[in-house]
Amino acid sequence: MDKIFRVNMTDLTTRVEDVPVAWAGLGGRALTSSIVASEVVPTCHPLGPNNKLVFAPGLLSGTAAANSGRMSCGAKSPLTGTIKESNAGGTTAQQFARMGIKALIIEGQPKEDKFYSLNVTVDGVTIAEETELVGKGNFAVIEALEAKFDKKVGVMTIGQAGEAKMTAANISVKDPDSKIRSHGRGGMGAVMGSKKLKYITVDAAGAPGVTVADPEKFKPAARAFAKALLDHPVSGEGLPTYGTNVLVNVLNEAGGLPTRNFTYGQFEAHDNISGETMHDTIVARGGKPKHGCHAGCIIQCSQVYNDKDGNYRTSGFEYETIWGLGANCCIDNLDDIAEADNIMDDIGVDSIETAVMFGVAMEAGILPFGDGKGVIRMLTDEIGKCTPLGRVLGGGAGSVGKTYGVTRVPVVKNQGIPAYDPRSVKGIGITYATSTMGADHTAGYTIATNILNVGGCVDPLKKDGQVELSRNLQIATAAVDSTGMCIFVAFPALDIPECLPALIDMINARFGISLTGDDVTELGKSVLKTERAFNQAAGFTNKDDRLPEFFNTDPVAPHNAVWDFSDEEIDAFWDF
Repeated sequence: MDKIFRVNMTDLTTRVEDVPVAWAGLGGRALTSSIVASEVVPTCHPLGPNNKLVFAPGLLSGTAAANSGRMSCGAKSPLTGTIKESNAGGTTAQQFARMGIKALIIEGQPKEDKFYSLNVTVDGVTIAEETELVGKGNFAVIEALEAKFDKKVGVMTIGQAGEAKMTAANISVKDPDSKIRSHGRGGMGAVMGSKKLKYITVDAAGAPGVTVADPEKFKPAARAFAKALLDHPVSGEGLPTYGTNVLVNVLNEAGGLPTRNFTYGQFEAHDNISGETMHDTIVARGGKPKHGCHAGCIIQCSQVYNDKDGNYRTSGFEYETIWGLGANCCIDNLDDIAEADNIMDDIGVDSIETAVMFGVAMEAGILPFGDGKGVIRMLTDEIGKCTPLGRVLGGGAGSVGKTYGVTRVPVVKNQGIPAYDPRSVKGIGITYATSTMGADHTAGYTIATNILNVGGCVDPLKKDGQVELSRNLQIATAAVDSTGMCIFVAFPALDIPECLPALIDMINARFGISLTGDDVTELGKSVLKTERAFNQAAGFTNKDDRLPEFFNTDPVAPHNAVWDFSDEEIDAFWDF
């Protein structure tokens, strides 16, 4: 029987609760957003005692379903002020599911200025004061905890940025190879820091495992689902070979690769940082071009990138990070970007928000464009050491823009706009504008259809069909985020007829229920409406669903495209 584990950091108590009926059929994002909406006052200060930090595995986490190892983390975001769900790979989602933990809810704040740790077992949670690892980076924390416990221990930790409550701070999660995955975007690490929690360990010893109600129906559905993932050209070929960084050359060709703080749509040195170059470099240096961020991943879009001497530099070297420091900051050296990624993993800052921030910082004259070594220095000596400048930088793109009077600040709801220019890829602009969590490409990844022609083709330079495309993908994504599945299962789900029914069949077999495709769609709609209602109660209106002014006025080369949607056209997104 699944349970809710609840931790009160104010009186340092823990308890195990039954799952309320209203939450029994939920998982992942649907559950974290429901708990936050139910228990967090929307107007509360996100770094105050009334915010809550919630972790929940997905509906299929802990099963044999391929790519089902994502954990959802929810809270009110200190970066945006909106509701936030962030999901990550690693080991903890599958551990929670096997342990029968429906959700872990952390509330309150300690009365004393002390840091603590949590140890989660099948019996509950224990709290201990932590002194030895405070001030340490994430790699040192994981190494120390593996020595104290063993390699199987799950770890969720914050670096120096989270301790300092910087709003670009992540929660870092150990993966099966002791590499770092991140609950990124929105400042979840700052929320964990505000609870004075340095790390959470997860010991799944004695876990009863996940019970599948109908194993004979689950097995063929799981096989059909896995086959669809491997048969699709994106999830079965492109991503395993070149990782997400396959998109550098693709977006550059489309004129949608934001360059020099969103001034241009193409980067002259794009090939230096491309997925093809990255793949060849990894192979030549003895790294791993294919790597999974959690057990059971068969897409394997992660990789292990080594330096020129064959030493580990980073894993999960993502397109958005490489774009952000590469094209957007005009850094054309992959090794400099990899070193910066390594430092961001260690100090625990979001690599998208921080990369977008550096573009604004360069516009402000803090660093010259193209200064990779300067980025590395500022990550280490300013953000990592929590200096006054480091705190401004660690607050993200909006923080730097306000501090230095920059007008070209690519944010929505104060969250940095990721790696696709909304003037040349208009569908993603609708997603950025309307997402309940600020600018977030994963909320409704229209790149699939606008650029990759997955699920059809909608011309990226025209307004026609973009609102409907983003709406449908945001609804579907909210549902997928609730299953514990990697969002990349959407590629075969859009193109291969057997994929989505197999996913629904696995959910039905897991719980002994009979959901239909319409039920899954309604779940996605319900999640979005729950999140929007929270934001409205927090004071957000339709006027917050807008892109920065410069997108309307500054054409982007090579297409000389502008953002040309009216307020009424954007607002029509919510007509469902």
